[in-house]
Amino acid sequence: MRNAMMILAAVACVGASGQDGAKSALESDPSGWVDVFPDKDFKGWKRVPIDPLQSKAVWKHSADGKLLLCDGTGGVKEVLINDEERGDGIFHVEWRWGKEQDPTPNYNGGIYVRSAPDGKTWIQAQVARGPKPPGVGDMIGMLLEDGKPKRTDLLQKGASREAAVGEWNTYEITCKGPTITLWVNGAVTAIWENCPFPKGRLGLQAEFAAYEFRSLKYKPLP
Repeated sequence: MRNAMMILAAVACVGASGQDGAKSALESDPSGWVDVFPDKDFKGWKRVPIDPLQSKAVWKHSADGKLLLCDGTGGVKEVLINDEERGDGIFHVEWRWGKEQDPTPNYNGGIYVRSAPDGKTWIQAQVARGPKPPGVGDMIGMLLEDGKPKRTDLLQKGASREAAVGEWNTYEITCKGPTITLWVNGAVTAIWENCPFPKGRLGLQAEFAAYEFRSLKYKPLP
């Protein structure tokens, strides 16, 4: 029942956000953005395990330093979490699927906002493709219920707005008070109401797939 109510609320609100439209917030107003793309030493970022941390380099840069590469193949599950706690703002992310996947690909990953430092609670913009949801444009929350983390899914209405494999996707996740809005490739896909976390960390989740980032920017909101 709780999931169904959240889905209905999201459907009713989609299109009401000022971000709904062809242009991203970054394109509409390029001022005030902070580049949070990790440097070569990953200063200000740390790996947080979901399963035990892998010995391989899950996070690395391309040879020219322009891309951040996430290698979640081989069953990897971990998160790269930013050290800074943030309240209201917009997280702008540009990503695409990597060319090298497992023999039987399992396309999965996620973008975190309002994450706890240990990665145990969060709101996630899903990065996934497969026969069943959640997928690109959906959201997942790991919230506390009776003191324990419990997952809740918020599914978009209609077809996914995911770009074709190999092409770039743009996410903008806007956190404003208790409301989290996900904008994907030109339109709002889901709105999470009543987020209980007023602040948290940004994060990138590695889960089974390889994918790449070319832009990570953040704009604080008043």
